[in-house]
Amino acid sequence: MKCGSDSFAADPTKQTTISVSFLLTDITDTFETFTLNLLSSLLVGGPNSPFYKALLEANLGTDFSPDVGFNGCTREAYFSVGLQGIAEKDIETVKQITARTIDEVIEKGFEEERIEALLHKIEIQMKHQSTSFGLALSSYIASCWNHEGDPVELLKIADKVTQFRQHLKENPTFLQEKVKQYFKDNPHRLILSMSPDESYYEKQAKLEAEKLKHKVNALSEEEKKQTYEKGLELIALQSKPQDTSCLPALKVSDIEPTIPFTELEMALAADEIPVQYCAQPTNGMVYFRAVSSLNTLPEELKPYVPLFCSVITKMGCGAFGYREQAQQMELKTGGMSVSPHIIPDDSHLDAYEQGVLFSSLCLDRNLPDMMHLWSEIFNNPHFEEEEHFRVLVKMTAQELSNGIPDSGHLYASVRASKTLTPAGELQEMFNGMDQVKLIKRIAEMSDIKPVLRKLPRIKKYLLNSDNMRCSVNATPQQMSQASKEVENFLKGIARSKKERKSVRPHVIEKSPEPMPVGRERLNCSQITRKLITEPTFKPCQMKTHFLLPFPVNYVGECIRTVPYTAPDYASLRILARLMTAKFLHREIREKGGAYGGGATLSHSGIFTFYSYRDPNSISTFSTFEKAAEWAQSGEFAPQDIEEAKLAVFAAVDAPVAPSDKGMNHFLNGISDEMKQRHREQLFAVSSDHLIDVANKYLAGGKSTRGLAVLGPENPHIAKDPSWVKR
Repeated sequence: MKCGSDSFAADPTKQTTISVSFLLTDITDTFETFTLNLLSSLLVGGPNSPFYKALLEANLGTDFSPDVGFNGCTREAYFSVGLQGIAEKDIETVKQITARTIDEVIEKGFEEERIEALLHKIEIQMKHQSTSFGLALSSYIASCWNHEGDPVELLKIADKVTQFRQHLKENPTFLQEKVKQYFKDNPHRLILSMSPDESYYEKQAKLEAEKLKHKVNALSEEEKKQTYEKGLELIALQSKPQDTSCLPALKVSDIEPTIPFTELEMALAADEIPVQYCAQPTNGMVYFRAVSSLNTLPEELKPYVPLFCSVITKMGCGAFGYREQAQQMELKTGGMSVSPHIIPDDSHLDAYEQGVLFSSLCLDRNLPDMMHLWSEIFNNPHFEEEEHFRVLVKMTAQELSNGIPDSGHLYASVRASKTLTPAGELQEMFNGMDQVKLIKRIAEMSDIKPVLRKLPRIKKYLLNSDNMRCSVNATPQQMSQASKEVENFLKGIARSKKERKSVRPHVIEKSPEPMPVGRERLNCSQITRKLITEPTFKPCQMKTHFLLPFPVNYVGECIRTVPYTAPDYASLRILARLMTAKFLHREIREKGGAYGGGATLSHSGIFTFYSYRDPNSISTFSTFEKAAEWAQSGEFAPQDIEEAKLAVFAAVDAPVAPSDKGMNHFLNGISDEMKQRHREQLFAVSSDHLIDVANKYLAGGKSTRGLAVLGPENPHIAKDPSWVKR
């Protein structure tokens, strides 16, 4: 098979993907399916799996093929394994390695600890409560039920685990026999390979043009006339408002006027580090998070923070090499992750918090082990494994590159907002196309040591208890043990001997607003957030076109408006939803042919218009302009505003899992009182408010805006000197 070339490939000569798929069992055989799903995870999951060692560490490709693992969506399940980012000449080598690895697994089997780690993961999945639990469950049973399998049998997961353990006990080579049956002796396999063709998109366009020409030529004059009339009929139908009165609907008056407030307890651990405790029915799970500030990190190290976050839990720590560390994390936790944390202030557009968020969860019995792992990551992280670091970088580069076609509109929006607020530049550095290009450059380096040497320097500023805060969500019975473990962890990690100065000169300390009477927290200590502010910041307009070999565009236009606590914020939020449902969806998707489009208002006060997989670009900017004019004219009915409010409240009042209660306060500094005030402002939004904010912020020339397009060559943009071409 052929495909388009990837302009973000670390090595342009290595863009081939190969995948070997094996047909497995009928999914209505629930125990066999359960066993094969587990077996698939053992084969490809994590750095201890045989295929990770054999394929990813062979330095042939960048990552597993996108379809890797078990798939039980069809009547007969299948398993796929392969590599992407390989040279075409290595296809045969990958096939040989795959066959050899299967033989090795049949001979040696799996370590008992890895099987235990997988069963531990199932126990956590059964105990962890998410707000989409019901939806995930229905999606889990849908395929089997559709093919007349027994959905109730499928849900008896604990019974399957017991049965699985019994089979292993009776027959220690149980899993090896399954590998032989389904992978070695199985004639039902499919090998797919895909390589790039420089002229792929041109050939596709030519084929389509020829097909269209052939079809048009085959039409009689009468048929052409009918087709044209049907087109006019479609446009008329698309422009005609639909009668939705026949549909059942909620009313805004059905929404609860007030929200229940979450009880939080604040305490100081290790003398001065604030910890937020939130007692919740977490079903025997403990959730630990921490935020560490980036304020003292030198500017030249900042672009490498996302890479540092992605590898710090995967390089080994203390007595554990990277394989042992991965094993311990699977045996003792439900996951430990680190991510950049950029939070705009709720009342000032030009202030923001910058840091790194550490997140983890575990069964209550494993809390000491999880906190020990965090201690080792903070105190003794490993940065010696150069080859493993290279594998991780290549995988990250491949994942970012693969993500552009799905998230192109987000990349366009991040770039368009880059020059509108001080936090915008950091967002682009951490989450935008700048980060994609940086990781691509690192993946291309023949000598990766200079980048690896930056990681211990970043560690010195981030992995200590300076400017840190923590949070714990657990059951009331677990809190005493949890607070002891957090205290021990914080006492055991390093503190700077002398206070480090912030790199940016303007830092403001912000405490949460005082609690109303009757809402005092059990302890009076508070979280003080140190925000970066830039008093001399001036927003400016910027237009960027990223030239990419796609046949479609991703378009973003961002406008600087107001922060979360401003009264106009609620009106703009309702307006974004109203414009999406009543104007932009119709014009961009139904008439314009894009996959999607709309408007959103971010927490940072940036109002964003976007379109997704859009055949148009410049005309889409005109549609955004028309949307603003439509809003200014007030061409919407009271029913439209009601629907927009319901949609916004669906997000504002969305259920919060016990693991996430209090997180809005801990991460964003937004208390339940502030959220309630925001809800009251949303209830109060009227037609006049919407017209007013449309005139005030969205009308041409009223607010600073940024524009960005990801997509193919564009003659109009090419001729316009106001656009930056990347």
